[in-house]
Amino acid sequence: MDDPTRVDARGLRCPWPVLRLDRALRDGAAAVDLLSDDPAAAGEVAAYARERGLVLAVIAGGFMVTR
Repeated sequence: MDDPTRVDARGLRCPWPVLRLDRALRDGAAAVDLLSDDPAAAGEVAAYARERGLVLAVIAGGFMVTR
């Protein structure tokens, strides 16, 4: 597997982390390392991943989302 695409959304409030994640996936990323410091992002990213059948893992400083 290729290295994940890193999306640094620190300092951005929801919905921006999810919008940046969505853009990376639409641009062809198979895996995204999403860095976010918005406490609301956990719920938003989880809902996004669930709706699209993506795999979500919590990592230090954010999330790893894979197809």
